Amino acid sequence: MKKNFLSNNFKLFKFFDQKNLGSLPRIFISSIILIIFFYSAPLFINFSKMNNLEFQNNSKAILAYTLNNKTNGSNGEDEPLNENDLLVDIFSLNDLETDTVRLNASTIKQLFDDTNYTLKEVREKKLVKPVALTLLPNEIKMIENTKKRKEFFIQIVLPLILKENNNIKLDRKRLFKIINKSSNTKLEQKWLDAKYKQYGIPKKDLSVLKKRMDEIPVSLAIAQAAKETGWGTSRFAQEGNALFGQWTWSGEGLKPKDADKNEGHKVMKFNVLQASVRAYQRNINTHSTYKNLREARAKLRDMGKPLDSLILANFLNEYAETGNQYVEVLKKIIKQNNLKDFDDAKLLPSSIEFESLI
Repeated sequence: MKKNFLSNNFKLFKFFDQKNLGSLPRIFISSIILIIFFYSAPLFINFSKMNNLEFQNNSKAILAYTLNNKTNGSNGEDEPLNENDLLVDIFSLNDLETDTVRLNASTIKQLFDDTNYTLKEVREKKLVKPVALTLLPNEIKMIENTKKRKEFFIQIVLPLILKENNNIKLDRKRLFKIINKSSNTKLEQKWLDAKYKQYGIPKKDLSVLKKRMDEIPVSLAIAQAAKETGWGTSRFAQEGNALFGQWTWSGEGLKPKDADKNEGHKVMKFNVLQASVRAYQRNINTHSTYKNLREARAKLRDMGKPLDSLILANFLNEYAETGNQYVEVLKKIIKQNNLKDFDDAKLLPSSIEFESLI
């Protein structure tokens, strides 16, 4: 471009000679040409640089507890997600429980004995005492007997998982009542709008809401909690109530010890165990990675079959970096510890509202 520009200048000077213009006009015109050239050259250079720039998207991952950082503010189903809408009830649960007391293992065991809460009785009667602990005991890692440590961990997390499933059951029951009505009240529509936000469905598609607003099999949730925490002994579980190893880029969390300082993710931290369970269920029920799991769960519902953890586990290959190996480990945990015994267990009601679920 520069070569052509100078060539044109020489032709212009030749034209001036042919017209016998004086030296003063020639100097004046040449000065104008040089000024234009030196003024326009930086513009051409800047324009060239702009064309070669790579613009980086600095938007944070919308789903704070997503398991990978590939999200770009979408759930992969052409629907933008709003983190505050998805997590508002989880944040509020966290905020309510700030002055928690960590009971030691012997105190918890005594509490279980006093309430006659044993896994043997749960397997026989399918009823679980509503003993909701807020923190894991530090001494759980000191229980040398593997079988006793596993049973103790299951006793702690089982009521928490059932409680969250109960919350979903109540919501699902209300949802189908609304669906089966010919018209809805303003209060019902307001509730629906809130649930669309909670489950990340800005298009307000009822069919999508039906698939997302559903339970996670108890045995599958226990298996994942056991795998992610080493049956309650991991640092993330002890220090951050992180039962499911969920990652965050924007929320409060714990850095892995072997992670680089500049590495983006942390393991999400919670004030109470219940918030961790709720966040896990919201993740499975909203993130695009688990869309196939939700589809398979919906098919089981349509066929009138129970939610089978061994079937649904097949769709969790992206939950961990080990992929299909992770799925096989989950299945092994479920089978070896007879966790499916708890899938049809019921949580004894802690309020009148939950009595209808027994």
